[in-house]
Amino acid sequence: MTEPRDHPFVAAVKPLVDAMGGELMDPALAQPDDVVLAWEGRELLAVRLPQLSDSLDHILSALERRHGVPLAQLDRKTKQDVVRILEARGAFSVRHGVETVAGALGVSRFTVYNYLNRESNPPKAAGKPTPE
Repeated sequence: MTEPRDHPFVAAVKPLVDAMGGELMDPALAQPDDVVLAWEGRELLAVRLPQLSDSLDHILSALERRHGVPLAQLDRKTKQDVVRILEARGAFSVRHGVETVAGALGVSRFTVYNYLNRESNPPKAAGKPTPE
């Protein structure tokens, strides 16, 4: 990039771009799918967004950093929480998303589907009648 990396606009958007797994670049190098951002009417930088499959890997890495251990070492409840987070972020709309997540969690695809079903069909409270 021709602009200094410490420009206030670059500093403002960098955490977001990093969180998405994107790449900042000079706007002159932008390709048609890149997003060019302007500051005070002048193109200042371009953002190359990751492919969806790369985004999933990036999200999984961020979750590992957050928990401080490989995802496969988490307890069952925490793995269920991770699956819920990933579902909210669209991880399972990516081709092979379930397989990728299952591998990262050290569980089977069947287990991931069970975690997903548990979220959509929470267990009923004991003693409460269920509508027929």
